[in-house]
Amino acid sequence: MTLVQMQPRSANANPVHQTVDEATEADGPHVCDDMTVEVALAVMASARAGHLLVCDQDGVCTGLVTQAGLATVRDSAAYTDQVRLRDLLGDRGPLASPLTMMAEAESARRHRRLDALPVVDKQGGALGAVTLAH
Repeated sequence: MTLVQMQPRSANANPVHQTVDEATEADGPHVCDDMTVEVALAVMASARAGHLLVCDQDGVCTGLVTQAGLATVRDSAAYTDQVRLRDLLGDRGPLASPLTMMAEAESARRHRRLDALPVVDKQGGALGAVTLAH
């Protein structure tokens, strides 16, 4: 798991020094990592969501999947209808704490080429996601 470095929260709400907590989108759909790609795409379509937060059986956030990423997997030659989300997530990161500064989250996004970053609590439970594409 790759955690983004945390900094103490500032009393100022200056957007330049904004924390991930202040920019986190409302809690979106959470799915279990044993879900297949096809079912995840259906859930995403019905929820009209661009991403899903993926959790293990203990409720610990293991990552985030996007519609574009799942479509790419589904359209690959190696795809079967048995592919589960846990097979796609790899090293579980990066994840952000609510206290992570947006500048650090943006750096992690650029390094990993992500559109969104999961935000987790101290126990690893998913709180939501911060979209960093703008």
